[in-house]
Amino acid sequence: MGSVIIGSGRALPARIVTNDELSEIVDTTDEWIVPRTGIHTRHVAIEETCTDLGAQAALRALGLEEGGWQREAGAIDAATLDMIICPTLTADTHFPSEAARIRERIGATNAVCYDMSCACSGCVYGLSTADLIMAGAAFARQEAARTGGPMRCNDVRRVLVVAAERLSKLVDWEERATCILFGDGAGAVVLEWRDEAEAGAGGADDTAEAAGAAGAAGADAPGILSSYMENTDDVDRTLWCDSAFASREVPFAANGTTAAGASATATPRLAASDAESDPYMRMAGQAVFKFATSAMMRCTEEALTRAGLTTDDVTLFTPHQANERIIRYAAKKMDLPMERFQVIIDHVGNVSGASALIALNEALCEGKLQPGDIACMTAFGGGLTAGSCVIRI
Repeated sequence: MGSVIIGSGRALPARIVTNDELSEIVDTTDEWIVPRTGIHTRHVAIEETCTDLGAQAALRALGLEEGGWQREAGAIDAATLDMIICPTLTADTHFPSEAARIRERIGATNAVCYDMSCACSGCVYGLSTADLIMAGAAFARQEAARTGGPMRCNDVRRVLVVAAERLSKLVDWEERATCILFGDGAGAVVLEWRDEAEAGAGGADDTAEAAGAAGAAGADAPGILSSYMENTDDVDRTLWCDSAFASREVPFAANGTTAAGASATATPRLAASDAESDPYMRMAGQAVFKFATSAMMRCTEEALTRAGLTTDDVTLFTPHQANERIIRYAAKKMDLPMERFQVIIDHVGNVSGASALIALNEALCEGKLQPGDIACMTAFGGGLTAGSCVIRI
């Protein structure tokens, strides 16, 4: 049994910003940016909202708009989606969730929706969570059939994972270290749970012989083969962005005491700092590089081990696009040629949790990944979060 990718899509804002344009507002040049990051251009949302980008990527993944990839011919009805998970840092509203806004836009009338905040690892966390939820629902279906009782949870068979970001709203456009890196966009996949018999044996009868045939065929069936997620405490504020409302004052107990007798303040700090709340993303570049390269190799190895595979079995790696130097360093350490990595950072920049989903979609649309191929998606980001999943297309 497994979660199969049946659709994939991406969306990028119309406005493309070149390195030369950045040099007009901050002290940098194309010659400085490219060797350090691999980035030539990035997309910046001027008219588009986060919902616009997420909905367009979702519609393309469903085959309801041109530009996506579908496993089978024909569009996927949005009403058949049971759940929408949206990894994002830049939702248009605190509530409703970005996932709920996308649901309304695409007509996914039966979907349960929620957002995830896991920064650039959103692609992996979203796919892994969807896989776990559908696996749990499959087990609940089996139990209900065995006992004749009701399902103990929602019957989740199709999930849309759509990561949408407008990082241009979190970037300090006067800080060279970060503003050159990030872009806006969205990536989406539609996952469908397929039972072993359906995926491997075309619905064979429930006999020992048929079960054996299903198992043999299912060994090469498409689906998420494994996943791995981890968190590391960011005690040194390696990647950080304060909440926009963290320093807003409230009118109660500004000079009073709490019930326990402790001093109360109107603006409690979430971090040990006396500085004013900073609305922009901040990053310690060298520390991020060290963490990212280590996490990329560690998570890739762990996910492949869980899948019973090695790097030799992987057709294409579709990593998070944080910096081309990170990808090149990890590739060298793993003794792999760059041709086995889908690199898109040159024209989209770092789009946080959407990056690897955009890379996956480009690889599918370009024919670099075909049914039966193995893809390995690895990501790392604020939190500090990291993870990897192995997928048979």
